[in-house]
Amino acid sequence: MFCSDVYAEATAELFHGTKTHSSDRTMDLGLAEDHFSRPVGSFVASDVEQLKQAIEECKKMILELPEHSERQKDTVVKLIHLRLKLQELKDPEEDEPNLRIILEHRFSKEKSKSVKQTCDKCSAIIWGLIQTWYTCTGCYYRCHSKCMNQITKACVRSKVSHQSEYELSICPEIGLDRQDYRCAECRAPISLRGVPSEARQCDYTGQYYCSTCHWNDTAIIPARVIHNWEFEPRKVCRSSMRYLTLMMPRPVLKLKEINPLLFNFVEELVEIRKLRHDILLMKPYFITCKEAMEARLLLQLQDRQHFVENDDMYSLQDLIDISTGRLSCSLTEIHTTFAKHIKLDCERCQARGFVCELCKEGDILFPFDSHTSVCHECSAVFHRDCYYDNSTTCPRCARMTDRQQDEGEEEK
Repeated sequence: MFCSDVYAEATAELFHGTKTHSSDRTMDLGLAEDHFSRPVGSFVASDVEQLKQAIEECKKMILELPEHSERQKDTVVKLIHLRLKLQELKDPEEDEPNLRIILEHRFSKEKSKSVKQTCDKCSAIIWGLIQTWYTCTGCYYRCHSKCMNQITKACVRSKVSHQSEYELSICPEIGLDRQDYRCAECRAPISLRGVPSEARQCDYTGQYYCSTCHWNDTAIIPARVIHNWEFEPRKVCRSSMRYLTLMMPRPVLKLKEINPLLFNFVEELVEIRKLRHDILLMKPYFITCKEAMEARLLLQLQDRQHFVENDDMYSLQDLIDISTGRLSCSLTEIHTTFAKHIKLDCERCQARGFVCELCKEGDILFPFDSHTSVCHECSAVFHRDCYYDNSTTCPRCARMTDRQQDEGEEEK
């Protein structure tokens, strides 16, 4: 599997996308020409310069041979082995620590032999079979062991911990001249003409980066979601992509302050706001109900803990799920389960219901029922029509006021 993956990489590089497939037959590692006449196991070239020269001659030979011929395929395999041998000489095996801390990154040594990873520092493939590599447990930055001393970007996990907020301006560009025509991260020279390196703009920060720091990854931009309700992924640099990924589940967006008009144009937001408000009204029932605590009903929202703490904070993931309809379905189901426990399954919760004191008719009322209104002073529950037709004060508030006055007179 390893050789077939490497073979594909090598042929793609040489023929600019021409696909060839290696067979399962055993490859002979010898060639009649100079550097390739010995089996790989007895390869004697130990000097890096000799190996580089052999690799260049092998590449020339591949281009000269008939395309897709068996000899060309064999030569590609030999080129692979030469490169692996060169890599071994550049990165001799040595005991590497399992944990390294650099610029707040907590790098853990990887044991995977996969060849599908790419180094975030040098942009080269990580040959897991022969190279030592690390992954940051905080931001998932992947890096060769040999590249670690060249890292200049601090772990974005620390930024998420210390500064949990988004850039809320849409693509706040400042221009290449303000960046001195250099990459915003590594300070390498860049230009829009691609000389000496292509300038790539990050739609999140608005700044320009080199191709090493910006791989044309795409992500949903929070500012575009909040201001335009737009979810089309845009191109972002590597550090922005990691930051947005880590920030996605964090409830840091207070929509009613950032863009309150959004609720007038997005009906799904109004529905979710009502469901969240009802859940907060249900929470006191569960906290004092033994059966609800044993059933751990509130844990159904453990992935969105902020839903049982407030009804106005949203995460970017919440907004994405609202736009797809996923959140509405799951939250409606949870709302139904909660209401069923309070109104039907649990006698203790039923006993905490209310009777409309204005009409004294109808079923037991609960504050989360759609046809009820709640007194803002004493939290008593009434039929909505009764509450708004009532020209007097809340009966419960009146009783409480009279009681306080009586207690005051007794103290005198």
